[in-house]
Amino acid sequence: MTTPSTAPYISGIAELTHLGVIRVAGEEAVKFLQGQLTQDVALLGLSEARLAAFCNAKGRMQASFVLFKRSHEEILLVCSRDILAATLKRLSMFVLRTKAKLSDATADFALYGVVGSALDAIESIAGSAHPAWAKADIGDATRVVLYPGAGQPRALWCAPAGSPAPSGPRIDLALWHWLSVQSGIALITQPIYEAFVPQMLNYESVGGVNFKKGCYPGQEIVARSQFRGTLKRRAYLVHSEAAPAVGQEVFHALDAEQPCGLVAAAAANPSGGFDAIVSMQTSAAADAAAHAEAGRLTLGSATGAALALRPLPYALIEDI
Repeated sequence: MTTPSTAPYISGIAELTHLGVIRVAGEEAVKFLQGQLTQDVALLGLSEARLAAFCNAKGRMQASFVLFKRSHEEILLVCSRDILAATLKRLSMFVLRTKAKLSDATADFALYGVVGSALDAIESIAGSAHPAWAKADIGDATRVVLYPGAGQPRALWCAPAGSPAPSGPRIDLALWHWLSVQSGIALITQPIYEAFVPQMLNYESVGGVNFKKGCYPGQEIVARSQFRGTLKRRAYLVHSEAAPAVGQEVFHALDAEQPCGLVAAAAANPSGGFDAIVSMQTSAAADAAAHAEAGRLTLGSATGAALALRPLPYALIEDI
C-alpha cells in the first residue's frame, strides 16, 4: 500500500454547506438541553463551546453537535444537515411545558471552516490562539477553535446570514472534510445514526461527554461503558487506496464472516488514497498493529481493499 506523503500545508476558508444549525431559545433553554445531551450545558460558559451527543435510551448516538451559547437564553447546535430535521423533531418531542423554543436556524447563519494562517485575521480580533473548544464572539459572529487536522489549526466561524466571510483564500470543501477526518473526530451523519455509543467514537477523550452531570437519555449505558470496562470498540484512523463509504463495514483477516468495524467518516487524502475514521473492535485493531498481514484489515469484505492504521492525533482517556 502506498504511504501518503507528508501532509500538505493548507490555509483558507471553506463554506460548510454540509452543516446546519438548530437554535434553542428561551429562559429554560439551558435546563431543557441539560436533560437531553451528554454535555453539561448548565456549566458551559460564554467563552466555551463543546462537542455533545444526543442519544437514544440505549446510549446510541442519534446526533452530535458543536454546541455553544450566543447568550444565556440562546444556544446553537451545529450538526450534519442530513440528520437535522429528524433531530429537531425528536428533540421537540421532549420540550413539553419547558420554556424553550427549538427551530431550524440554518438559513439564519453562515458557517465557515477556517484553517492554517487564515486564522491569523480572526485571532488578531479574537486574541491569541486558544485550546480546542475555546469560543470568542467578534461582533455578531462566533469563532470556535476545533481540534487540529493534519497538525493544522482549525476553527468554526458562525455569523448571521449575509455577513462578510472571514478573510482568506477559498479552499474546496473536500479538503475541509479531509482535515476533519484527520482530527479524529466524526460527527454523526445519517449512515451511522444509532450505530455507536459516544465512546465508540472516542467522544469521552475529546470533551464530548461529561460523566459528572445528571441524567439524559442513555446516560446509564454510557456511564456503564466507561466505568465497568464493557467498551470493546474505539475509533481509529486508517488509510486506504480505495474510497471508503460512511457506514461501510470493515473486516479482519481472522474472521471473514463477521465485520469488526464500521466507517464513521471518510475523505480523499490530497497526497493520494483515502483516509477514514473507523470504529472497530479494539482486539482487531491491536492485532492489525502487531501482526501486519496476519492481522489484515479490509474494506467492505474479507477480500476488499486493505486498510492501514494511522496514529490518532490525541490521547485516549481510558478511565475517569
